[in-house]
Amino acid sequence: MTWVLILLIAVVVWGVMVFLLKLPRTGWEITGAALLFGISGYALQGHPGQAGAPQAPVESAKLADQTLIKERQQMGAAFGQGQSWLILADALTRQGQFGAAADVLNKALVKSPQDADLWVALGNALVGHTDGVITPAAQYAFRKAATIAPDHPGPPFFMGLALAQSGRLAEARTLWAQLLARSPTDAPYRADLQTRLAQLDSLIAEQAQAQGGMAGAPTVPPSGVKPAQQ
Repeated sequence: MTWVLILLIAVVVWGVMVFLLKLPRTGWEITGAALLFGISGYALQGHPGQAGAPQAPVESAKLADQTLIKERQQMGAAFGQGQSWLILADALTRQGQFGAAADVLNKALVKSPQDADLWVALGNALVGHTDGVITPAAQYAFRKAATIAPDHPGPPFFMGLALAQSGRLAEARTLWAQLLARSPTDAPYRADLQTRLAQLDSLIAEQAQAQGGMAGAPTVPPSGVKPAQQ
């Protein structure tokens, strides 16, 4: 049945080109040959009876942390009105489609440029799109959100997270320590922030210890070279 439909479509295409588009008589044979050539190629390589195989998303979903999405939602409950856009962006983020989420948020920001929640979500999407590396565009998004809503905990929290993922631990610690200092004691994100800050301090201490050990390590002369005599 599939092949009958393919042949009928080819005949219809040929007829449209000849009678409606007024294809010159000299081109009839060439057009028919081209259509038949395409059909024969499909006959050799096509598999119309085979079930479709959906492809996995191009982007990785490993950074689509459900806890972080929930945390952003808690932090941004009172700082913007673009909830319908955020719901769509979050759905795309859960599938690892960070680029698509960023496109949605950019469109939302055209309509609501002063929505701090949208800027925070855009920063997160841009970081996810680069596999955890913070970019100038992501930094701009977080800083824009902080400018619009200075009391919003999202910008320093998520920018600090992106900085930490990029290896900029000291900068991340500064942002998180400042956020913790001004956070209410009953803030729903406070306990998680304290835990992350303690983990960051441990990483910084380990890094400093490793660097100190390398600085104090004795220099080993190359093989076959005697140390200089005093």
